[in-house]
Amino acid sequence: MRESIHKYFQVGVIQWMSHPKREVIQSIRDIASDDYFDAIELCHFQDEHKRKQAKTLLEQSHMRVCYGAQPTLLSGNLNPNAIDETERKKAEDALIAALDEAEYLGAKGIAFLAGKWEPETFDQAYQQLVKTTCAVCHAAQPKNMIVELEVFDYDLDKAALIGPAPLAARFAGDVRCKHPNFGLIVDLSHFPITYETSHDVIRTLRPYITHLHLGNAVVKADCEAYGDMHPRFGFKDGANDVAELLDYFKVLKQEGFFCADNPYVLSIEVKPWGDEEEDLILANTKRVINRAWSLLEDE
Repeated sequence: MRESIHKYFQVGVIQWMSHPKREVIQSIRDIASDDYFDAIELCHFQDEHKRKQAKTLLEQSHMRVCYGAQPTLLSGNLNPNAIDETERKKAEDALIAALDEAEYLGAKGIAFLAGKWEPETFDQAYQQLVKTTCAVCHAAQPKNMIVELEVFDYDLDKAALIGPAPLAARFAGDVRCKHPNFGLIVDLSHFPITYETSHDVIRTLRPYITHLHLGNAVVKADCEAYGDMHPRFGFKDGANDVAELLDYFKVLKQEGFFCADNPYVLSIEVKPWGDEEEDLILANTKRVINRAWSLLEDE
């Protein structure tokens, strides 16, 4: 493409993924000082003082702020589709609380993921997830905020109730008919671990996608970084690289996701493995994005 990727997407970075070892305020400062990034995705702050510092930096940055509640659910072992109503309500309450923190930081919504499930209780779990999601969407509506579910693997690592893509489409349709402030996040990293392609996912979920991620995954069992670990591009046995990202861009373009007037957030979800260096891994990812974008045809 002759035109910049920044015309059509707000290129973002998931702070807790890209800087897992860095102090959070320094991380935000470093990301906000890099004009390659138009958006930043943050999660819960345990420390109120750091939350205030973050808000101050974000207000100066002119960046799109996004908020991920996935770490809150995963670290707290909270399941929004728990069959036990008391456990389900704990997840619902945590997500509604996340709306307040996200709003304070300047985000226009929150993202989350479905919980683990068992085949014998699928139907019950599905209805529990609908109940939780509708409650959170209802709480978000007066704040003019959106609620986004990220589509994960169902049997390989996270073993979340939603996806693959056809099930995610069914779920999004069920929620959207009641709550138009609901959407889906799709992640190139997850396509290999749900046994799908960009063509499968983007075309199936076209009406419901509100947010995009990109990254890599290892799907060969018994290999290093196997599962939903988001290793760098070029990682041994990785499933995604320039060719797969180029295909992602091609399908997004074909399906009308290049929106100069109202760009989608497209965030890097890549993290260092072992003792790899954070800044090198981010630079690696930018190079892969730049190369794939340069190979995309204008027409």
